Amino acid sequence: MHFKLFEQAVYSNRRQALMQQVGNGLIVLMGNEETGMNYKDNWYPFRQDSSFLYYFGLDVAGLVAILDPESSEIVIFGNELSIDDIVWTGPLPSLKEMAGSVGVNKTAPYNDVAVWIRKAQALGRAIHILPPYRAENRIRLGEWLQVPVQDVDRQVSIKLIKAVIGQRVIKEAIEVGEIEKAVTISADMHLAGIQYAKPGMKEFEVAAKVQEVAYAAGGRLSYPIICTINGETLHNHYYGNTIAEGQMLLLDAGAENDLHYAGDLTRTFPVGNKFTTEQKEVYNIVINSMDHAISLLKPGVRFRDVHAGACEKLVEGLAAMGIMKGNAAEAVAAGAHTLFFQCGLGHMMGMDVHDMEDLGEQYVGYSDDLQKSKEFGWKSLRLGRAVEPGYVLTIEPGVYVIPSLIDQWAAEKKHSSFINYKALESFRNFSGIRVEDNFLVTAEGSRKLGKYLPKTADEIEALRQ
Repeated sequence: MHFKLFEQAVYSNRRQALMQQVGNGLIVLMGNEETGMNYKDNWYPFRQDSSFLYYFGLDVAGLVAILDPESSEIVIFGNELSIDDIVWTGPLPSLKEMAGSVGVNKTAPYNDVAVWIRKAQALGRAIHILPPYRAENRIRLGEWLQVPVQDVDRQVSIKLIKAVIGQRVIKEAIEVGEIEKAVTISADMHLAGIQYAKPGMKEFEVAAKVQEVAYAAGGRLSYPIICTINGETLHNHYYGNTIAEGQMLLLDAGAENDLHYAGDLTRTFPVGNKFTTEQKEVYNIVINSMDHAISLLKPGVRFRDVHAGACEKLVEGLAAMGIMKGNAAEAVAAGAHTLFFQCGLGHMMGMDVHDMEDLGEQYVGYSDDLQKSKEFGWKSLRLGRAVEPGYVLTIEPGVYVIPSLIDQWAAEKKHSSFINYKALESFRNFSGIRVEDNFLVTAEGSRKLGKYLPKTADEIEALRQ
């Protein structure tokens, strides 16, 4: 095999649990295909669908699986390699051999998927599909289900979505072990970046050193690196700036290991040897918020409330600097903190760096009795529900000073009872700071995953000497 697998029983047990939960109809799980970047045969790096990997483990393009909960039949559909394929790929295991390695004894040609689906439709049976996020899968599902492409989303099975989330959200011990590996590689990536960066370099030089560590460890990136002196821009993938003394570099980078589990870490560090006094003061506010959030993280606690607690600590710190004012809890309830913290405190993590986000945030991060907010700042909180043992998530508070947002709010005198706009004038070009670690929720509280990566201001400065 050109890919790693868990023991066969892991996949068999997961599939049996899924079929028992769904109960009837046909479950159709789409694998991914190769996709061209700028022409057909210049492919993006292949990434298998995470739910397909979870139940079948086969990291190969061009596969589809059908599970029949009523007959317990499981079939993997795909096409055998031709000699023309083998010239380019080399010999690979047959479809039957790959299926057998994960406990499936029935295979069929790819085009037979349509036959199975239409036969089930003729009998009035339900067809359970997950939301397609790739165009080619959406088109194929439209053909097989005999509906217009734009109507495929109406065929999505909420029952299947909830069943898959119910399994994948609780990480098995073997999964936690793989996530630990990915987070440890991620920590090494950050150590390399923090120790390599020097004034006068380009951001892309640092990003290249960080990416090198992921590949050298047999992994790859779990998402595009953020490596920027403009830390106030939340998802900044431009690397062309020259870094200079007095600036900070925000590095948000994570590895995906060889079983496709993710890490997701962020550190912010001075380009020179030390933070300025103002930079260190804000950095310590972020660390205090982070530590408070970690202290609140335990089973049964709504992550929305952990987020709110972290935001209150940010407000208290900014008030001590004279930038905010008033009661911290009232400021957060009013949304005044979102001038400086526009995103969420964290998200689920697993095979996807934002775990299962393709299945819908309302189902992954929220619940029937807790709806996602539509308010600025709060609407970017991907996780709000009560956490349970086995959840893996990020904690990533930050302070982001966005001049255009300040100007808009100041013109409206928005939240002026909580924001000192006069004091903010000298702070408007501060940039941004984020610090992020990954946690497993345990029966007692939580545990940080992966090797220790320095995070206090003094520890970061020591690495910069």
